[in-house]
Amino acid sequence: MKPLLVVHESYQSFLVEQLQKHYSGGILTLVSKDWPIIYKLWITDLSYVTSYLYETYSFKGPAPRDPASMLRSYLLFLLTNPTIGITKWVDQLYRVPLYAILSGFEPGNIPGVGTFYDFFQRLWGYDKQNIKSQIKQKRKKVKKKKLKKGEKQAPKDPGIVEKLVNRFLRYGSKKKCLPGDRLFDFFQSQFLDVSAKLGLLGDLRSFSVAGDGTPLETARYPRSKPTCDCSAQGIKDCTHPRLYSQPDCNSGWDSSRERYFNGYHLYMISTSDSFYDLPLYPRLQPASRHDAVSLVASSIEFSQRFSLGTIDRILLDAAHDADAIYKLLVHNNIEPFIDLNPRTKKNYSSDGDIKISAKGIPICPIGKEMKPNGYDISQNRQKWKCPLACRTNNTCTSPCSTAKYGRPSILFLRIIYACFLKPLDLPKSGSLFTNGVLRLNALISGKKSIINWKLVGTVLLKCGTYALTVS
Repeated sequence: MKPLLVVHESYQSFLVEQLQKHYSGGILTLVSKDWPIIYKLWITDLSYVTSYLYETYSFKGPAPRDPASMLRSYLLFLLTNPTIGITKWVDQLYRVPLYAILSGFEPGNIPGVGTFYDFFQRLWGYDKQNIKSQIKQKRKKVKKKKLKKGEKQAPKDPGIVEKLVNRFLRYGSKKKCLPGDRLFDFFQSQFLDVSAKLGLLGDLRSFSVAGDGTPLETARYPRSKPTCDCSAQGIKDCTHPRLYSQPDCNSGWDSSRERYFNGYHLYMISTSDSFYDLPLYPRLQPASRHDAVSLVASSIEFSQRFSLGTIDRILLDAAHDADAIYKLLVHNNIEPFIDLNPRTKKNYSSDGDIKISAKGIPICPIGKEMKPNGYDISQNRQKWKCPLACRTNNTCTSPCSTAKYGRPSILFLRIIYACFLKPLDLPKSGSLFTNGVLRLNALISGKKSIINWKLVGTVLLKCGTYALTVS
């Protein structure tokens, strides 16, 4: 049966009536910590979710639960008890009348566990609960090398970032329907749009964002069960496929904790020049995926779906310091602010007699700007030559090199952006460059909460990720 629209004013009237009935002059009382949660749910209008999910309900069958109350109850679960799981949360709704009232349910008239999971499936908007098939071959145990502290796990294909970027620049990328599109559309229309009107996202006319990834562990080891009876027949070396409970997960390296984990790689695009560092686009990637690969995929998806503005600047850490990333961002008219990777072989050293001007132009030892001498597309670097050299003739009175065509100089594009072009267009105080680096931690503000969630499966984790950005 189709759900009936319950406007937010009706919920507020219900909330006042039930609180007066159960918490006025009786045994039950409200403490000071309850009021911030009550106020947050009082001002949050979730009635649009009923119209948004209207087509997912059939005309026949019993009357469904109010979708707004279901979503409100799930947000309340994340605000109060995110570590207990959905089953125990239903017990809490029976045990604590305040939680039921704030959700929009009368005490004692609580939806079951299956009703919550059915609601998550409607939010998911995908026929299957997982993206990949649950039946896969057993993964071989490979002895993995322990990396250094702070070192990121390298991609399996060393040139995958450059291949992806070159393919995008050559063929473009058509928008494909993703399982999480329904969640993001609702998140953008009901939360990001409201935050933008209130000025919480920063200046959309000159929009700046930041991107970073964080490990999301779901289980210590991959969990699976056999699809055959080889074990009962005494066959140990079985080669039949197994049924995995989390087929979208794999193993990756957690550089901060210096250990391997099994789960997802949560890549988050967030605002960087506002005081609130609000998340914009959370995306669950495989745990083994590198930050640079996640950026390529997430930035393209985000640009195809975000309709409130266009990105002008992006702030990234040293894991994204690659020539292909600069090429992609410059092609999309995005100004990159990327920390230099100290482990790269193309680091720039300022030692020597050639200086660099504020515009990123080499200055020869006699103080003259060097002349451009071509651009190397394969290496993304600008070549420069002696300003007084003309072919084999050099009019410099004190030449610094015995080279036939004068002394050359080479600057990589990533070096120019990282060292010389950043401070020019930014104010000295409160700027993206000076304060934005400290705000990269805001991208993983929900990391501790996510790690402790008792949520299993892509559906619950995807819904929980968006719900955390709201709460």
